Amino acid sequence: MAPTDPPPSGPAGGSAPRLFTLAEANALLPELIPILERLRLAKAALDDARASLARLTPAMRGNGHAAAGAELEGRIRELAAEIAADVRGILARGVEVKDLDHGLIDFPSPREGRVVFLCWRLGEGPIGWWHETDAGFAGRRPL
Repeated sequence: MAPTDPPPSGPAGGSAPRLFTLAEANALLPELIPILERLRLAKAALDDARASLARLTPAMRGNGHAAAGAELEGRIRELAAEIAADVRGILARGVEVKDLDHGLIDFPSPREGRVVFLCWRLGEGPIGWWHETDAGFAGRRPL
């Protein structure tokens, strides 16, 4: 796993995941929305910093741009640490983080004797979608 990749989602040590009712998941959204907004901004800044660093060729870094490269590397480390901390905070609540760019999260939930995901994306209203654990966003179905 790269230093900027979020930690793997799901329970540690093989314990059962927390299961959310629809009401519990919706009640958690006001707490998660500011974190997801912050994550989206940090991820965009991280992507920009990585792109800027990639544009600094080795020749440029040896020709007066070494300080700019070091500054970008420091910014990348800082943003990666912020992102990792926020993702860990969401995972600690039992919620799975699926996509930082879109603020996509899943809440494990019981449905007809099995576990499915209540699926929510930043900007949506109350949770209105679910999908099988192996289906992903493309398999979303209305509740």
